[in-house]
This record gives sequence, C-alpha cells and structure tokens, in this order.
Amino acid sequence: MTLVVDHLHKRFGHVVALDDLTFEVAPGQVFGFLGANGAGKTTTMRITLGVLEPDAGRVTWRGTESRRLPRSTWGYLPEERGLYPRMRVMDQLVFFAGLHGVPSGRARREATAWLRRFRAEDLADRKAEQLSKGNQQKIQFIAAVLHDPQVLLMDEPFTGLDPVNVMLLREAFLELRDRGRTVVFSTHQMEVAEALCESVAIVDRGRMVVGGPLREVRRASGRRLVRISVAEDHRLPWLSAVPGARIIQAGVERSSVELDPGTEPQDLLAAAVAAGARVLHFEVADPTLEQIFIDHVGRAPDEDTTVAPEDAAAVSDAEDAA
Repeated sequence: MTLVVDHLHKRFGHVVALDDLTFEVAPGQVFGFLGANGAGKTTTMRITLGVLEPDAGRVTWRGTESRRLPRSTWGYLPEERGLYPRMRVMDQLVFFAGLHGVPSGRARREATAWLRRFRAEDLADRKAEQLSKGNQQKIQFIAAVLHDPQVLLMDEPFTGLDPVNVMLLREAFLELRDRGRTVVFSTHQMEVAEALCESVAIVDRGRMVVGGPLREVRRASGRRLVRISVAEDHRLPWLSAVPGARIIQAGVERSSVELDPGTEPQDLLAAAVAAGARVLHFEVADPTLEQIFIDHVGRAPDEDTTVAPEDAAAVSDAEDAA
C-alpha cells in the first residue's frame, strides 16, 4: 500500500493553491516533490498532516485517510523552523520525542547518536538561539525522526546547508529508506532530487505536470543529449557542421549538446574527429531534471510562481489560522 494524494483541491480566497493534485509514493522510497516556491508543496504537506483541510480530495497512507492516523505516523520538518530559542538542544529533542510517547532515556540515547552522526555532539547543551541556521536545521531534522515515524515529510530540508551538511543529510535519507521508511521531501533544487530520488512529482501552480519513476520521467521527455569534452576548444566551433545539433549548456570542460530526432550521436562524434578535435569525454545521456522542469513549466525551478504579494499574504494568513 502507498501514500496516495488523491485529487486534492485547496483554495485560499481567490488563490488556487491546489488544483486536482494527484500522485502516489511507494513505501520505502525517497520521493521528490518538486516545484518553485508557491507551487503548492507546503499546502499539500499540511493537508497530509491534518493541519489544513482540503476543499476536496484526500490523502491516504496504506489505505487509511491521513487525518485518522496517529500523529506518530509522520515525521515533519517544516520549512519555517520551530525550535524554542531559549531551550537547550537536548532538552528540546527529549521533549519533542516525548510528545510521541518516546521514554526520555531512549530519546536521550537516540538523540546523542544522531548528534554524533551529524558531527554536532557539542550542540547538546547549547540553546537553539545560539545555533547557526544550518545547525538549527539539523536539530529540527533529528526532532522529526526520533520517534521513528513511518513517513517523513521534509519541506525544503536542504535549503541553507553547506556541502558537508548536505552530504550528511543525504546519507541519513538513504539510511532511513533502507530501514523501510518512506521519505518525501520538497525542493526546488533539482540536482539534489536527481541524486536521491527514485520517483518524483513536478508541480506547478497546484497541478502535477509530470511524475513517476525518475528514469521513466527522463526517458519520456524524448530529448537526446550528448555530453562532450574536447581538448582544443570548449566552444565546439565545428558543431555547425552537424545539422540538428545545438549546445544547450556550455561549459569550460564539458558541454551538453541536444540532438534532433534525425541526428545520431555518432554523427557528432564523427564531426569532432573530422575537425581534428581531441575528444576527452563523450557520453549519451538523458536530460537533467532541471531541463525537464523547464520544458514542462517554462521557467527555472528557483523562480517563484506568479502570485501577487497580497495573495501570498492571504495564503499565509489562511494557513496560519487553520
């Protein structure tokens, strides 16, 4: 049985936040919920948790409506962090675990193990207000997993983390998956999703525009790419001799070239050799998630959806009131 988001509709005033949103997440999977800010990702998570009521549709886990499940089913990392500023880290972690029925001794042992894993043992006795944003994020993540939930909902978990902490959090996601837990995280960072996810859903203005297993999503695009690196000139001056080939991402060391259906990868390689270029790397590749996102949505994933400031405020106020 799966996590099913089933024809969700949600409106805040005249702003449509979710418009017949539907997708499924298999158990024991890392799933990327992808979209620009304002696409409906946070609203969907809040409905799943029972914080908001949908206007229509429902969310189920293993066949049971989400609002009928115990709160301990879910682990939640909100985009807006919710630590108590003047409370010490260990006390907070024990407190949050206790809300889900975890005995304090067990919570303290598990929290210590997670702090050690995140190279943050020295944070245990500090107050949250003394921590950097990245460290606060790690503490909030630990708070979300201490009660060993079946499903983890993570709202933009990688935002603001340095590369080392991104690596540590990615490893934690994969370990939780290997334990049979289901991890759903929202992001507009396509490269992170590409490295972690088995399946994805790309949403825009509350509707899913494409989704499914990552490999199928890539191949269904119909685009054919070649990544090529040559020793002489990264600008590939000989490329104009290959009809139906064009650079879509230029790089100093390696460039991505898209091919029209009538052009074969070997045509590109033959042209490079004929021009006397020394080819260092040649790879036929599927399009990146960012390229797929732009194809379907028409803009980069780090661009906000078009919502007037007063509309954004109305959505925020309505969600907070709920």
